Amino acid sequence: MKTVFNIALGIHILSILGILGLLLSQVAKSPRKLNPGVIHAGLTALVAGIVMVGILPQVQPDETVNHTKIGIKAIVLLVILFLAYTNVKKEALRTWVWASMLGLTVLNIIIAVGI
Repeated sequence: MKTVFNIALGIHILSILGILGLLLSQVAKSPRKLNPGVIHAGLTALVAGIVMVGILPQVQPDETVNHTKIGIKAIVLLVILFLAYTNVKKEALRTWVWASMLGLTVLNIIIAVGI
């Protein structure tokens, strides 16, 4: 189970970094267009996070799960996915939507590392 947890953790980290990279690739573009990979990376991060939360008690039985932190991270990721789904087909991505998604991704990373 430890191996499954570590694989899910790696996939989760790579997915969040994928969202960040795809959003940052639009910094110099005018007009910005949302890459559909943001949706795929977000859904992959969500599934990997659910797997990690599900098997954490078996991998580390002495560690308690911080459900508040996990809930906040899930809500932030769901907001990112909502913004992505509603804007993926549009010709141009509004600056406030792009900045919101970028800020929420950075917030999710900050919550994850516990700063």
